[in-house]
Amino acid sequence: MLQLLIKIKNYSTPINIAILIVRVFSSVMMLTHGGPKFMRLLDGNLKFGDPLGIGSEASFILVIFSEFFCSILIIVGLGTRLATIPLIITMLVALFIAHGSDPILEHLNIIGFIATYLLLLYMGSGKYSLDYKIFKK
Repeated sequence: MLQLLIKIKNYSTPINIAILIVRVFSSVMMLTHGGPKFMRLLDGNLKFGDPLGIGSEASFILVIFSEFFCSILIIVGLGTRLATIPLIITMLVALFIAHGSDPILEHLNIIGFIATYLLLLYMGSGKYSLDYKIFKK
């Protein structure tokens, strides 16, 4: 199972460049959400919603893990497929639970993130990544 998550596929150069662009752009955009939350954590401000009933602090830490740390992993292309899983879950919770009562068209950005991370889960990190440098055969 782990091999499936780190398997490097052989794509053409234009596809690898496209994967790099999608990886970096989407994750930098996600860092605009995760970075301020991480700074709040460092300041000791742990106030956050509790959409799953696991406690607001636990929810906050899980969101920071996905939006901040997993985004950094995806930018450098390390464990990309694994790193997309928490982000997909976070975005699904945001879409269906945290903002579930809002009109769906107001959250196209969330839907875009879900689609992007599903694509990266399927495609992997491509040639221009640490995954490729470490795991290529």
